[in-house]
Amino acid sequence: MNVRSRLSSPRVQLVAVLATVAAVALFLITVPTFRHFFDLGVYRGAVQYWLIDGGDLYDFRYQDTVYGFTYPPFAAMVLSPLALTSWPIAVGASIAINAGAVALVLRWHFVPTLRRLGWPIWTPCALAFCAIVVFEPARDSFSFGQLNLVLLALVCADLRALPSRRWAGVGIGLAAAVKLTPAVFVGSLLLSRQHRAAAVAGGTAVGVTLLAAVVAPRASRVFWTSAIWDTDRVGNLAYVSNQSLRGIVARLDGPASWWIAAVAVVLVVWWIRTWRATDHLAGFALTGVVACLISPVTWVHHLVWLLPALFLMLDTSLATVAPRRRRWQLVALAAVYVALSSSVVWLWWAGAHGWLAVVGSNTYVWISFGLLLAVPVAADTVPHRGRGQLRLDI
Repeated sequence: MNVRSRLSSPRVQLVAVLATVAAVALFLITVPTFRHFFDLGVYRGAVQYWLIDGGDLYDFRYQDTVYGFTYPPFAAMVLSPLALTSWPIAVGASIAINAGAVALVLRWHFVPTLRRLGWPIWTPCALAFCAIVVFEPARDSFSFGQLNLVLLALVCADLRALPSRRWAGVGIGLAAAVKLTPAVFVGSLLLSRQHRAAAVAGGTAVGVTLLAAVVAPRASRVFWTSAIWDTDRVGNLAYVSNQSLRGIVARLDGPASWWIAAVAVVLVVWWIRTWRATDHLAGFALTGVVACLISPVTWVHHLVWLLPALFLMLDTSLATVAPRRRRWQLVALAAVYVALSSSVVWLWWAGAHGWLAVVGSNTYVWISFGLLLAVPVAADTVPHRGRGQLRLDI
């Protein structure tokens, strides 16, 4: 039996998957950056304080820290079942929901690549699931109990719905009503001339926000008139976890005008490349990257929005005909994945001084900008797709 036949054996594949799962589990329980579901505790404590104790939603502070609820009131309504759950059930539900979101992202972004190549589905997907769990932004989303993976799945659901136009825009609207950053995807819809979906997204976001204003008028007034503008509520902008353009400027102690200029440059690059994109998948991938760059606060766990770009680049690399070029593309992509899984920026958690610190403490920002330039958008570089077509096989 040759090596290829051995690797295709179901028993060998099962052993490989189980060994990978064991290694990942060992890594997760020993990695020093486990977050103890801190953000989930904030969500649960805030909705309990609001709904059960009768307090003001935005007055809540978690465990005597400065951290409180920072999302719009609609997000609190979505998270309100946490007020009635015990802590173990809340943790279990968070893990299960995030795992489901990862499964959907793989189904929509990775399975089509496997089918095009004629590869098996389950073993590569199992290994890819483990790889995403190790990927630091996703790892932090799990261990913080964050919402990012769920919001990513909502946006990707709209990407899937675009060809038929049925319900397209609802996912983006809901995601934008929970956290404001996904609203940038409305811009992607407009640039790709999906005006109906853009209108649905905007209408959904406004509609559920108005619903929240009716249900929780006081909380809505406080959020939209004061809490939304209070950046101190989310933490120190110069903290190394803030891997956005604003984070770089804050760590350099530069004026806000630097950030505004950098955002303007990035938006121009995004606009040009998204306008040139030959399909919605490339446009959405670019938009996920730009959302991370231009947001005032992009904590490391927010960088799950880079996943569509990484999957698209993997797909394009595997479709490259020239073996040498394909090999170098895959090596470069693997290096990006390793860097984004390495927690390298935390070497400068206490502060960044000197040119090496400026480079190292902002590693994920440089990677994001590189992806903004490298994501393939032209028809001759994207395999088997034309304008307006999607390879999201179901």
